[in-house]
Amino acid sequence: MTEIHGFADEGFGPVADAFKDNFDRGTETGAAVAVYHRGNLVVDLHAGVADATTGRAWTAHTVAVGFSVTKGLMALAGYVARQRGLLDFDDPVVSVWPQYGQQGKENTTIRDVFAHRAGVIALDADLTFEDIAQWEPVIRAIENQRPQFTPGSDFGYHALTFGWLTGEILRRATGLRPRDLIAEYLTKPLDTEAWIGIPRDVESRVARIHPAPAVTGPETDALIAKVMGMPAFVRSVTLGGVFPLRFLDGGEHDFNSSALHAAEVPAANGIMSHTAVARIYAAAVSAVDGRPRLLSDESIADALTPRSAGAGWPGVLTPPGIRYSTGFIIDGLPRLLSEHSFGHDGANGGLAYADAQAEIGFAYLNNQLANPIDARSDRLTTALQTALHLDTPQPPA
Repeated sequence: MTEIHGFADEGFGPVADAFKDNFDRGTETGAAVAVYHRGNLVVDLHAGVADATTGRAWTAHTVAVGFSVTKGLMALAGYVARQRGLLDFDDPVVSVWPQYGQQGKENTTIRDVFAHRAGVIALDADLTFEDIAQWEPVIRAIENQRPQFTPGSDFGYHALTFGWLTGEILRRATGLRPRDLIAEYLTKPLDTEAWIGIPRDVESRVARIHPAPAVTGPETDALIAKVMGMPAFVRSVTLGGVFPLRFLDGGEHDFNSSALHAAEVPAANGIMSHTAVARIYAAAVSAVDGRPRLLSDESIADALTPRSAGAGWPGVLTPPGIRYSTGFIIDGLPRLLSEHSFGHDGANGGLAYADAQAEIGFAYLNNQLANPIDARSDRLTTALQTALHLDTPQPPA
């Protein structure tokens, strides 16, 4: 039986129970969950192993790859920049990045980019990891790329290009690349730990990612066949073969590699602690340690406004029920706390979000990739709804 470490304040026991249940079901390797409520840390739990190959325990100091949870940090930084008058989401991208206006991208707005409506889902250029590490080669490839659909006319998940698109817009607007932007806007003011490109001395604390549990059957086989029949989608999640399709291949540039951990891949390789991300999202909607909250009422309302929903562009996989605002997932799929929640999930089933009405900052991180029937974060959110006495749908099986 896995030993659970940490605490859950009185009234938040359902979250601790759900966290333990995920381990009892055998669906976790190592994981951590944190909840802030009205500016206070009320849940801080961790358990399991950070590396199943060595038996290294998951401790209070373990940090984890957040995958697309990273996108939410970029979106938060975008809103802070907007509040500082450095950009307007409804301005054209060329207002800050003139070279972007090529190949049919001239009228793309900054909001189109953040809402997955830019149409630059995959790149035709064949890039190398060295190109990724240098930043500029990816930017040049984006500038020269013809969009897969007319910008603003549809939406489709920009799995990796989201990071360079938003990152270059924000670099032009703020003068800061993602590594420094996240530090300057989020982590330093809140005295917490999250990076896009980790310092060398952090590597020994990073949890090792493990494959998703196998799921077999006709539905899974059909899903795999569908994905493999979407060349733009495959190219979008691998950046044309730079990264493994399923994130892990044992190579020098998969998501367990120190080289990738140190690079800037601002849609996917953020490395963070669970308490850090919960604290950042809590600070977005409430005062934390007496600090003014990060987001204004206007920004919160905008972050909750749906911009992209429905079937989406058919060249990529769009899960039914998913909805995007400007940079965030909002309540639908995955399950968030309420219609007042905004945040982002990740390929490991991890999830982080804020809830403006309940003044919640929630973060769940782990080191086991998700499979198509993953429900770990849903169970935790359902438990949090119970703890807060909110109306809850039927709990996931």
